[in-house]
Amino acid sequence: MATKKDYAIGIDIGGTTTKFGIVNDHGEILEQDRIPSNEHEVVEDFIEDLYKKLMPMIEKSGGVKNFAGIGIGAPNGNIYTGTIEYAPNLKWKGIIPLAELIQKKFGLQAKLTNDANAAAMGEMMYGACKNMRHFITITLGTGVGSGIVIDGKIVVGHDGFAGELGHTIIRPGGRLHKSTGMRGSLESYASATGVRETAIEMLTMHPEEPSLLRNYSINDLTSESVYECAMQGDNIANNIFEFTGQILGESLANFIMFSSPSAIILFGGLTKAGNLLLNPTRKHMEKNLLPIFQNKVKLVFSELREADAAILGASALVWEMN
Repeated sequence: MATKKDYAIGIDIGGTTTKFGIVNDHGEILEQDRIPSNEHEVVEDFIEDLYKKLMPMIEKSGGVKNFAGIGIGAPNGNIYTGTIEYAPNLKWKGIIPLAELIQKKFGLQAKLTNDANAAAMGEMMYGACKNMRHFITITLGTGVGSGIVIDGKIVVGHDGFAGELGHTIIRPGGRLHKSTGMRGSLESYASATGVRETAIEMLTMHPEEPSLLRNYSINDLTSESVYECAMQGDNIANNIFEFTGQILGESLANFIMFSSPSAIILFGGLTKAGNLLLNPTRKHMEKNLLPIFQNKVKLVFSELREADAAILGASALVWEMN
């Protein structure tokens, strides 16, 4: 029988999907599930949906009394206030006091941080960065998230929002990011959404070139379909990953020259493209570094399963509270 406070809940709110799980104090995910993030116009309905899925899992582990709390990773999550603030990839606009709302609903203390910082914490405690003190995690999903660790501490800045590397400008005056209104940000190119945009642009620019991608309607075109076509040798699809890798590699070179990490860990849905993305990214990263930084920084995919890093990292917030 579990002793008191043996478990924590980790919740990872992504732009498309929310993943959550029960984690024990050894960092093992005992059970996990997911719900869509953007089906609910109001956050209270989302929390109700979450509650219905999580409560049976909590009961199975002996009820609320056995839990130390709930940790949440969310886009634009502020660790100081427990709020989600103006998240461009979520339906709930403005400032959402999510930690407080979840605490009230579940009767457990809740702590919230940025989703990419939660993933960085998961990597630091349980993943590829276990003994590293300087690294950056980059999440390539619906958006581009990042967690920066310097001297073994996650950089949060004076207001809790440091590390929004996805919104740094890599092509001044470039592609419009529809949610932020900014032009040329890394996220507008190197996210799953960005890959789709690049596909539409390249197909339009080369109307005479045959491509398997032309078999998809614009609505059905996704980063997954680009990957599938690239694996079948499609020229345009391969060029899309080459271009995406170039943009990402140039950005990573900038980040390296700023904080000199020993590794950059990539994870998120887009990493399923494997070497199609990794090889051009590494090539353009090294090409754009000063000699003092070249061939020093490991560029690797996360060793943790995609869902696990953020769930583990979010749950680590709970052990920190206790």
